[in-house]
Amino acid sequence: MHCLKTTEAAALLDVAPSTLRAWERRFGFPMPQRSPGGHRAYAHAEVAALRTALRDGVSVAAAVMRARAMVAADSDSLVRALSAYDRERADRAMETVVALRSVERGVEEVLLPSLEMVVARNGVESAGWAFSARWAADWLRRATRLTQPPASRVAVMLGDASRDELDLDAPYIRALEVFCMRAGIKVVRLSAWAVTGIGDVAAVHRPNLIVLAGGQVDDDIVACWAQLIARSVGPLPLVLYRRAPTRLCSNALPPATSEAQQRLVELADAATAAPVRQLAR
Repeated sequence: MHCLKTTEAAALLDVAPSTLRAWERRFGFPMPQRSPGGHRAYAHAEVAALRTALRDGVSVAAAVMRARAMVAADSDSLVRALSAYDRERADRAMETVVALRSVERGVEEVLLPSLEMVVARNGVESAGWAFSARWAADWLRRATRLTQPPASRVAVMLGDASRDELDLDAPYIRALEVFCMRAGIKVVRLSAWAVTGIGDVAAVHRPNLIVLAGGQVDDDIVACWAQLIARSVGPLPLVLYRRAPTRLCSNALPPATSEAQQRLVELADAATAAPVRQLAR
């Protein structure tokens, strides 16, 4: 994604940096990402869309509305491509999306809502959803492969308790994996059904915590999974994602993927800062 510093974005819009920050606070647009050093980084396409709208002489509020609409058109483009069973068009739509936003925002603001829309229109038993789910799984796999190797020593064991890629939870689980990897966390994602040998995997990767994601594996299997890991590397914090709290664990991550990733980073940092006790039994 092509990003601009605050001074560059302000110059492109012919306003002072303080004005740009005031628009961010008032309208939430353009909304910058933060660099590792905490500096604002504005998506060039968002700034360019706002500049185009402002050239028509409308108010700032109206210009922001027009610019948002230009950005929102990308979501419609993806849904249309998926509805036409066109993988290449869907790929191009997402390429445009991540040119305007970060990968995280593109996934959360466009890809996942578009999948929800496909399900709402066609149902989970439809060919349209089967096509869309397969495309999304492939796209998220590619995003995972393109992610830089984790920069920290933090590792997470992610137990995938979705049914298969047609489970609506599946793209959310894969998105969480991508978000965590891009945040520098090493993620080992395995099916929660895979019990045999799970302790050996934990001994190799030495996870700092366990995430159980999805609701298609019953609590007895989950308990066995967690116990085998504990026997291998000791008790670890256990948290849930897109799974209702149960007697096994009541500590659940927020449903929004970006919020879940942020909370997971906090938990992982805490787990590496001091010896941990299992959060739930």
